[in-house]
Amino acid sequence: METNKNWHNLDISEVLASLSSDRNGISNEEAQHRLAQFGPNELAGKERVSPWAILLEQFKNFLIIILLVAVALSAITGEIADAIVILVIVLFAAGLGFIQEYRAERAMEALKRMAAPTASVLRGGKEIEVTAHELVPGDIIFLKTGDRIPADARLIEAVNLKVEEASLTGESVPVEKTNKVLPTEISVGDRKNMVFMGTAAVYGRGMAVITGTGMITEFGKIATMLQEVKKEQTPLQINLDQLGKWIGIGALALCFILAGIGVLRGHEILEMLIWGVSLAVAAVPEALPAVVTISLALGVQRMVRRNALIRKLPAVETLGSTTFICSDKTGTLTQDQMTIRRIYVEDKLIDVTGVGYEPKGEFTFDDKKLHIEKEKALQMLLQIGSLCNDTTLKYIDGTWKIKGDPTEGALVVTAAKANLWQDKLQSQFPRIHEIPFSSETKRMTTVHQTTEGRTAYAKGAPEVILNSCSHIYQNGQEIKLNDDSKGNILSVSHKMAEDALRVLGLAYKRLPDTADTTASIEEDMVFAGLVGMIDPPREEVKEAVKLCDQAGIKSVMITGDHKLTAVAIAKELGILKKGVALSGTDIDNISDEEFEAMVEKIEVYARVSPAHKLRVVEALTKRGHIVAMTGDGVNDAPALKKSDIGVAMGITGTDVSKEAADMVLTDDNFASIVAAVEEGRGIFGNIKKYLVYLLSCNLGEILLMAIVILFGPLFGLPAGTIPLTAIQILYVNLATDGLPAIALSVDPPELDIMNQKPRPRKQSIFTGPVLRYLTSAGIWTTLVALAVFLWALSSGRDHSEAQTMCFVTLILVQFFNAFNCRSLEYSLFKIGPFANKWLLLAIGWECIMLGLVVYLPFLQGPFNTYALTLTDWTIAILSASTIFIAAEIYKLISSLLRPKGVAPASTG
Repeated sequence: METNKNWHNLDISEVLASLSSDRNGISNEEAQHRLAQFGPNELAGKERVSPWAILLEQFKNFLIIILLVAVALSAITGEIADAIVILVIVLFAAGLGFIQEYRAERAMEALKRMAAPTASVLRGGKEIEVTAHELVPGDIIFLKTGDRIPADARLIEAVNLKVEEASLTGESVPVEKTNKVLPTEISVGDRKNMVFMGTAAVYGRGMAVITGTGMITEFGKIATMLQEVKKEQTPLQINLDQLGKWIGIGALALCFILAGIGVLRGHEILEMLIWGVSLAVAAVPEALPAVVTISLALGVQRMVRRNALIRKLPAVETLGSTTFICSDKTGTLTQDQMTIRRIYVEDKLIDVTGVGYEPKGEFTFDDKKLHIEKEKALQMLLQIGSLCNDTTLKYIDGTWKIKGDPTEGALVVTAAKANLWQDKLQSQFPRIHEIPFSSETKRMTTVHQTTEGRTAYAKGAPEVILNSCSHIYQNGQEIKLNDDSKGNILSVSHKMAEDALRVLGLAYKRLPDTADTTASIEEDMVFAGLVGMIDPPREEVKEAVKLCDQAGIKSVMITGDHKLTAVAIAKELGILKKGVALSGTDIDNISDEEFEAMVEKIEVYARVSPAHKLRVVEALTKRGHIVAMTGDGVNDAPALKKSDIGVAMGITGTDVSKEAADMVLTDDNFASIVAAVEEGRGIFGNIKKYLVYLLSCNLGEILLMAIVILFGPLFGLPAGTIPLTAIQILYVNLATDGLPAIALSVDPPELDIMNQKPRPRKQSIFTGPVLRYLTSAGIWTTLVALAVFLWALSSGRDHSEAQTMCFVTLILVQFFNAFNCRSLEYSLFKIGPFANKWLLLAIGWECIMLGLVVYLPFLQGPFNTYALTLTDWTIAILSASTIFIAAEIYKLISSLLRPKGVAPASTG
């Protein structure tokens, strides 16, 4: 027995023979044998990682290891308070990482929940109910409206069967099924003689033979891809890991070298050990994990208010660096509500305004509004569409919704726009008979009792309806339909189809009392007209696409829908400009090398499978792009997980897509992504501000200590002279790297943040301008603090008083530097000196605390300080302010040299 074939390309008898089955199904004994052979009909998850393993993984970060060493050294040397603070920061960062990874493991569970719980199966000629996981290849199953398909199967019978496959293929309307043999080389979405696990029957009934269960299904392929996809580190994570190693190793080595030199210069070994540990703790950015996490968490709160829910914190930063957004069409770029746009009656092409299911809109011809009461032919067509219909329109919880088929819903809504409400029409013209739609006839006909007797109304494929008509309704009369008229109508129908509209023909017939048979009812009808409908694009998406272009982000449509429809929508939205549109079949015929070479030029992908979406993401990633993938269906889950940032839809999205995604849009609006991009760029910018501030401060402290210890004798300093004590070093670290740094993490975004190009994937946080400022600010800090220290000693102050002056000046110069770091490009006065109230409060608070350390007697002993005079404060403040003045002069010169209209830097 074979289980891996192109079942859609085989005759039913061949399928049954290949599966060793027949129309009576297999026996219970054979089912048990196959269950043992193929396993239960369920998705197999990979071996689960234990929560303890996930937690342990969080402590393998190099910076975390350095901090744990600092905790141990602090505790050994008696600095218990400092050890506790660092440990709390470590546990906080590790705890958040654990929560994110633990939640990410749940995507497979969500996929499993979409499987059907039970199924009606034919075993040994008897119909029985079994749990879905007992099904095996060769089982014959029955399907009816409302059933969730339990496994992949080839249809034996399909009676008006329609299946909702949007979650799997992205198809925007239910698929009409057939049992006919189909060509080999067609996509999953075009295999209309197959049904697939996890989809749902929404109309009609059918019988099918199971061809694949469990992991040997289309859902199983998705599950396999989800398991195989490995999430890459974000650019920020890579940068911070490298930064942590560089700073950690460098700081520890330098500090202990300096401590060793101090011992050689005559200091006590224990004193220098404590001093070295203190300097190492000050040099290592122990607040970095906390500040990054806080910055991301606060950004998440702001993004929620802008309809973007972040599931994984690093995604915030990644979104700000995104270069490509690959967006699903149905429900993301479009309304997911079929809407009639054009109507053809009496040789007139009438435009219909309004989108979605809200019954508001106008009918226009040649840009002039039509008065419906004067348009009898239009009234007739709309009445036919509303009555020959099984779908209803309801106003529920403040929203217009349909119950039934989207195509029929579009007809009901359009009639309501003309004040022809379905419930009133149904009461006036009750239905007395119907001939249901079938995939063979491609039409539906209903018979109604009217004031003129019995009347039949029909809708269906244009050529089918036209072939059943002998007359056409024009100018209030039923005129004989000739070949020229038919040719003209078909030409209009083809033109509408080329514009990606789904076209239906409508007709009617006054019935004599003797007309009872289907044939007599559906013959010699009167052609009423054509309607063309489409799932329309969201209006706000057009502006969002423009903003993406402005921000250097390319928008790409990637959908399971037909190429013609995808191209039309993409052009309307401004996505398809000069690029290429490919189908899934086109992609299959291109090698990986060829595809990677052209992938940046492709703007529309149509009729694609989950594997194609994954291939697109991988090709763009290889080209160095940071890829965001939006989607709502199960078919999107592997690509959502593989992409740098997966964006799922909160309203229409499946649990599988949400679990695999990094971010969920709570309003299913593509435009919300732009707001998220802005927030993401702002958050990364603030993390960069913090790092520049932190490292320039730490560099200044280390250089100050190194210069005095290494070159003290050159300045005439006696042996054993150091500018700061161990406790002073730790306090400087606490005062400057704490609240002010956190305040920078909530700074307003740069003025031109959405005019900047995305930061390249491999570009470090430490670009040329960043390194120049960081180094310059660090050296300036050193020189100012050293100058004040040497001045104090030369003016007759003792060592303790000189250390206090150096201590206060060092803290103040770093406060001024915090204001500089709010923007490395623009003057503080341009971005607003009072825009960041949290920074003002943080520095104000730290100044008060500094005053207490300097003036309170019981603190002067431990901190080795004395009460400064007004002159001392004046010298300290003026000296410290020079870093602010120098930075403002540098920014002014840079702005004068910068070409007009050019953004100063990328988001990196």
